[in-house]
Parts: sequence; structure tokens; C-alpha cells
Amino acid sequence: MPLLSKLVDGGDRATLAASLPAVTCPVQANMTTGTPPSEHGVVANGFYWRESDSPKRGTVEMWTAANDCIERPQLWDVLHEQDSQLTSAVWFPLHSKQCGADYVCTPAPIHNPDGSESLWCYTKPEALYGELRDEFGHFPLHHFWGPTAGIASTAWIVSSAIHAAKQYKPNLFYVYVPHLDYAAQKHGPDSEQAIAALGELDNEIGRLVEGFADAYSHENPLWLVASEYVITPVNNVSYPNRALREAGLLKVCDSEHGGVIDYAASDAWALVDHQFSHVFLSESADQDHIAELLRSLSGVADVFAPAERAEYDLNHQRSGDLVVVSHPDSWQAYYWWDDDEKAPTFARTVDIHRKPGYDPVELFFDAEKKCIPLDATLVKGSHGAPAMEDAQRGVLLCSQKGVFVERPLADIDVADIVLRQFGI
Repeated sequence: MPLLSKLVDGGDRATLAASLPAVTCPVQANMTTGTPPSEHGVVANGFYWRESDSPKRGTVEMWTAANDCIERPQLWDVLHEQDSQLTSAVWFPLHSKQCGADYVCTPAPIHNPDGSESLWCYTKPEALYGELRDEFGHFPLHHFWGPTAGIASTAWIVSSAIHAAKQYKPNLFYVYVPHLDYAAQKHGPDSEQAIAALGELDNEIGRLVEGFADAYSHENPLWLVASEYVITPVNNVSYPNRALREAGLLKVCDSEHGGVIDYAASDAWALVDHQFSHVFLSESADQDHIAELLRSLSGVADVFAPAERAEYDLNHQRSGDLVVVSHPDSWQAYYWWDDDEKAPTFARTVDIHRKPGYDPVELFFDAEKKCIPLDATLVKGSHGAPAMEDAQRGVLLCSQKGVFVERPLADIDVADIVLRQFGI
């Protein structure tokens, strides 16, 4: 990545470890609040809402967009508290809809009555998306995730960020570029495709830096570049929900989509997310017995109750009663059926909201059959497990020297480094 290397040549650099769970939403909240999931409440890329006062009680919500799920102030909130004149822009991180930043852009497709979607983005100010659409076309949502994911979505993010930087010149600009996720999970992090993706992203980083240099002219922006997590090669997949169903603990009920998990009737079921899962138990369930059952699964490194493992900082009411963590070379699939003929209809579709868990097999959509296969062994890269080895640690890079101490850092350290640049 020569353009990125040129940007940070001579600047600070350090290893950066993502906290458990090392997945998108929790890590982004860690970086922007400076607190762990036990405090900000983002314990996964999705939630099982079981709080008695929640209108969503008893439901699973994956990839929620609203910012109110983050229970601690974020960088832009702290800046406003310090000085109302300090402005921030937030471009495409998760949970940014309705956040307190001054300028925001994030996907917000319109769900039509016939089940179709219309491309759109939530922006602040509201009229901004109209400007961006007229200038760059609609945000290419279908290139943001799924079988057609690619550089087009990152290129649009970069172009629109440059546009906003020139128009608003915010003091803090947080840009999320997702491009390195796709090939590394589909083909493996050391594959030719993943290496090619590095070059594609490098070109966009170069364009972003050049555009911001023009936008801020003589102000010489300070750049911090952080990897959210590291994708490791995987050669094994675990199925916690299948194991729980075989043990008679997970119950299935009929729905318009076929047999689905009956959360209320189950003694145990797992909300899976890459290399970990939250397991929710009924009041009468035998926690120790279930923990032992899950520990026996191939690829499982650890099973623990969040209240008993303080070092993981996951003890929050939204966490499962048990958390299952995979070895770095394994991951977990949400499947609960043994016979693919009995899989729910949404299992074969790109549907990030109905599935009670993350499904990277969506990357393998079969255009001929117009469906995705039900073969979780196709996945070659994953993330989410705690960073116990060097190969699981990423980087924090800086365009200038003396911004942070070059020592091993954690994702929760990033917020403090940013705020120090504003004297906070």
C-alpha cells in the first residue's frame, strides 16, 4: 500500500488489539467512546432485546442503525461539551444514524410496502444526500455487503467525504472504509484476492488524502489510520444452535419463512457473530451443563459467563448468559437445522436482518440458482475472537510523530488519543 505508506512514513505506529468481541459494531463503539462493551452496551453486531421495558422485547435485531443503542458519549459529544464550535463529521460507521455529530452520512434504504428497497442515505443536514446523489449517483448499497460487494461502495464513501470536507471543513472527520472485509472472508486473508483488495483500497486512501489536502488547504490535517480487527484464516466451523437443538434445548416454531427459533420456548439458543456467540438461557436451564456441551464443540476455545470473566469487559444486560469463543482458525454459523430442506426461506437469501446471526456465506451467492448455498465451510476468513496472538493484532498509524506513545494499544485507547489533539 504505497500511498498509505507515504502518508504515515515518519509518523507514529503501534500494534492495535481489538477487544472481545472483535467485530464491527463493538469495536467502533470502543474507539469512539473509549469504553468497553460492558459500559457502552454494544456487545455484538446485533441484539436480543430482553429488557422488560423495551418495545422490541423478545426479538432479535441485527445491524440496527440507530445511535441510541450506544450508552456512552462519543467523540463528537465530548467535543461539543468542551466547545460548541468544534464540529465533527461521521461517514458510514455503524450506529451513526441520529448521532450527535454535526455532519453524518450512513446507509438508510427505504423499505417499500412490496418488500423492495429504494436506495437512500440518512444525512445530516437532511438535504445533503440529495446533493451527493446528484453529484455521485445513489450510494451503491449492493456493493456495501453481499455477493457484489466491492470497491464501488468505498469509492462512493471517499468521494462524498471529500465533498463534505470541502463544504463544511469539520474539525474531526471519521471515515469508515469497509473494503478489506470482503475478499479476506471469502477467499482468506492471504489470498490473491485479499492482496489485490489492499491495492484497490490504497488508491482510494490516496484519493481521500489528496481531496482533504485540497479541502483544508494550508491546515495540514493530522491522519490517524486504525484497523478495527484482523481477519484470520479459518478451516473449521462450529454450529452451536444445532448442538443445542440436538440436546432438546432449542425449540423451533412454524412461521411464514418456515421453521424458526422459538426464543421464548427455548431453554438455550445462540446469537452467533463471526468467532463468538451470545447464548441466552431460560430461568430453568442448567448453565453448567450447557457450558460443558458447548465446550465440546470442535473449534470452541472458551465458554464463560460474562459476570465471571471481568477481563473481557462483556458484563452487560444485553450479553448472553454464556459467551462462546472460537479458536482463531474457526468460526460459528447460525444454522439450527440438520436437513437443508427444512431451512427457513431467508437462509438462502441475502438477508442481514431476519437471520439471528451474521452470515458470511451470503458472499457466495449463486447467480444461476439465484440463492446462496448452505455450506458454511466455504468461508475462508473470520474475526471476533480476542487478540491472543500477534497475528490477531492490527495497527494504529499516524501521519505525524509524537501524537501517541509507540507501545501496544487497545481499541479503547483510540478515543483518548483523538481527544488529546483537542486539548481534552
